[in-house]
Amino acid sequence: MYNHSLHQQINAVLHNEKIDIGGKDNHFFTRFIANATAIDALFHDIYGRNGEAHPYFDRLIQLITRSYVERGEKLRSRDAAKTAKGHWFLSNEIAGMSLYVDRFCGHLGGLAKRLDYFQQLGVNFLHLMPVFESPEGESDGGYAVSDFRKVDARFGTLNDLRALQQQMQEEGMYLMLDIVLNHTSHHHEWARKAIAGDKKYQDYFYMFDNRQLPDQFDRSMPEIFPESSPGNFTYNAEMDKWVMTVFHRYQWDLNYRNPQVLLEMLDNIFFYANLGIDVLRIDAPAFIWKQAGTSCQNLPQAHTLLRLIKQCVEVAAPGMALLGEAIVAPKEIMKYFGTGLYTAKECDFAYNATHMALQWDALATGDTRVMLAAQHEILQKPYGTSWITYTRCHDDIGLGYDDYMIQHAGFNPFEHRRFLKDYFSGARPDSPARGALFSVNPKTNDARISGSLASLCGLEKAIQEQNEQAVQQSVDKILLMQAHSFFLGGVPMIFYGDEAAYTNDYSYLADPGKSYDNRWMHRPVIDWEKNKRINEQGTLENTVFAATQKLIRIRRQLFAIGDYKNLTWMTPYNIHVSGYLRTFEEQKIYCLFNFTNEDAWLTWFAFKEHGAAPAVLYDHWTGTEYAVGYDHQYLVLKPYQFLILEAR
Repeated sequence: MYNHSLHQQINAVLHNEKIDIGGKDNHFFTRFIANATAIDALFHDIYGRNGEAHPYFDRLIQLITRSYVERGEKLRSRDAAKTAKGHWFLSNEIAGMSLYVDRFCGHLGGLAKRLDYFQQLGVNFLHLMPVFESPEGESDGGYAVSDFRKVDARFGTLNDLRALQQQMQEEGMYLMLDIVLNHTSHHHEWARKAIAGDKKYQDYFYMFDNRQLPDQFDRSMPEIFPESSPGNFTYNAEMDKWVMTVFHRYQWDLNYRNPQVLLEMLDNIFFYANLGIDVLRIDAPAFIWKQAGTSCQNLPQAHTLLRLIKQCVEVAAPGMALLGEAIVAPKEIMKYFGTGLYTAKECDFAYNATHMALQWDALATGDTRVMLAAQHEILQKPYGTSWITYTRCHDDIGLGYDDYMIQHAGFNPFEHRRFLKDYFSGARPDSPARGALFSVNPKTNDARISGSLASLCGLEKAIQEQNEQAVQQSVDKILLMQAHSFFLGGVPMIFYGDEAAYTNDYSYLADPGKSYDNRWMHRPVIDWEKNKRINEQGTLENTVFAATQKLIRIRRQLFAIGDYKNLTWMTPYNIHVSGYLRTFEEQKIYCLFNFTNEDAWLTWFAFKEHGAAPAVLYDHWTGTEYAVGYDHQYLVLKPYQFLILEAR
């Protein structure tokens, strides 16, 4: 519905900023008017339509306009080019890598000199783990930010980051950075002013004079890190107050009930947008709204805030996509793409964390039924949004998928999860994996899993035992897992080191700032002498690197692998094999994966259920052609073999 007064309010701000609404700024003006009603409704849904909210809404309009004005011509041109492509991030031509700058190559200047490494691999999208200032020893891997606009001296300077972004842009690469919306470091300027007694900044956080309200919150809030950081509140003696600290005692939760906090953080979002960031990863969005009597996760107001942020970004910086890092149950993940009127208008990306964990489930059990039981929910993702697909990331592997998915396969959920924890931690004598349990909760027996891709696939143990057959099988598992996520749909994200078969790095144990967190075992320090072996035939590094390179190359050749809501799961005629079909126009790609250490037999009828039956299938991985047989005949997959079959 057209809102004349809102239109006039926007026009007044644009006039003051000398916006040329009929000329060079017309697209911005059109976007603003198109999104204004939504921005107005979402803001006032959170903050009400009282006199106290009006000045903040005025400032919101001014902030959006100023951010557009400060956006350089190159970035505006890049916005236009992306808009012309439609949903640019759905393309099969994008492949990414996530890395810690210091552990990968030392600093941002060194990373700029390593871009040829990514180009050799085929990666054109980088996710840099947090690079903004955070206190040594209390950084949570960079997620305890003390200055949202100052690059930490360990990584270089803001100018180094700008130079890297410009070089990547010139070479056709994309960049993703994080913003932590939920909390700041207790060393952040806002926290320091709050400690000094400034009431304005105390209102930026959840602070209480006694335990009455914290106790109410704690009754319904789960503990995120029960081992290292039990509880959700920390007492600060300097203020004589209890501060909400959901993650660690040094991370203070921001209070978005205060509209000033929203404006401050939105200003930081626009700062990143105008650095030229292509995708902004919003860390822990599930936690940004708190309400006593609830889990304080995934609340409706959190979604309202994210939708408001998305509409504002769409106006001022339409070329920047948003990733919501919501590692929650499948039904909850879907909500982060938006629902109702805001379907596909909240976050552009989410992590396909459920499927990631289910791949590990299938690898441990050799049974794909649990994985398949989850797909009807995962397939609800709306068109125009996409996944980050991956086998490993900087974080642990959670086993939080629903019990009914496990029961569907005939397993007991409690016993099944215990088996997985024992298997990947190496507690079972028959397990080749070398991982560790993370964040064990003695009250619930919940735990998550740490370990590198290679170590969890058995390579570390195989090398230690000098078992060549086990080494080869581990490599087969690594490639099976990577291929399964690469062709599923979404942007595949390799975690650095996995492309060169890095096993667990135990050097973190000697660092007091990291030794308490075993996730650092799968965050390796890259040895560039070792990495030279990627070019030496016969080495493990070369084998895995060249194979990963080939997977990316194949993916880029097959337009049906783009994320166009074109995924169909094949009927599981063999419980050890997962198969999915990717189609686009006339192209049909069947992707098959054997998750067991034995031959798996699959009836040819499996290829005849979706449209015209193919006569010949060409495997892009091996170059082999298969004539499709009769229904009573079988395609045989070797242990841990995968096929990327195109119908011909």
